[in-house]
Amino acid sequence: MKHFLRMLIQVCLYFYCKFLWRCLKFVMRKLTGRCELQRICYNTKPGASRTMKIETSLRDSKSKLLQTSVSVHPDAIEKTIEDIMELKKINPDVNPQLGISLQACLLQIVGYRNLIADVEKLRREAYDSDNPQHEEMLLKLWKFLKPNTPLESRISKQWCEIGFQGDDPKTDFRGMGLLGLYNLQYFAERDATAAQQVLSDSLHPKCRDITKEEISKFSKAEWEKKRMDKAIYLMHEFHKFWIEEDPMDIMEFNRVREKFRKRIIKQLQNPDMALCPHFAASEGLINM
Repeated sequence: MKHFLRMLIQVCLYFYCKFLWRCLKFVMRKLTGRCELQRICYNTKPGASRTMKIETSLRDSKSKLLQTSVSVHPDAIEKTIEDIMELKKINPDVNPQLGISLQACLLQIVGYRNLIADVEKLRREAYDSDNPQHEEMLLKLWKFLKPNTPLESRISKQWCEIGFQGDDPKTDFRGMGLLGLYNLQYFAERDATAAQQVLSDSLHPKCRDITKEEISKFSKAEWEKKRMDKAIYLMHEFHKFWIEEDPMDIMEFNRVREKFRKRIIKQLQNPDMALCPHFAASEGLINM
């Protein structure tokens, strides 16, 4: 009975707050002459804070048009913004900045939602040794990491030389699915020298060819170049973090990984963090 009453109170409180919030939005609209989207765009600087507020406002709206705008196709964003402006009775000639700001936010929202869906789809796809594309990616990984050492056969103990547990790597792609292989192959192909260095450090943790001091002397320009490719940059950052932590052996991997994960999440939770603009929006558009 107590549980039922608690649930009833929570439901009543939810609807009360929702009603109160709609009343507050109505009053603010009358007082300022601006809708909630306008107030967010004009009062919040570009970046994660503005985009998240816009997403919440659209998702929680009672209008079906606004609710579905966060999941439209990227090619339909401009038309969606026109429809939103018309629905809100906003003159685009009088408020040209609003359309630009909304476009930047929607490009980010839609882009990240699509990215998450694509990454999850790749993660769920199991490695299939009968799939020629999967096999080609695996063999390329060997070629990029061990360019001077031919692979004797597809099933071979040589795979242990690049970190796999047995003679057939397909058994190692479980939790991450094809995403794990894709990331490894991408890193090794785009930055073969760094990937080979990381491999060397992982195999010989106490005989590193690179020291903490050398890591700290990397030029700012070099790190900025790596930052342009977010996937590769993250690989470099973890490598750097691993060396700084100086673990005793590979058995400490989970501890170091979890510590690194928490640090990255903390950085991403910074409200001033600029969202990646490279889904469709230009550098200029994203800061408007």
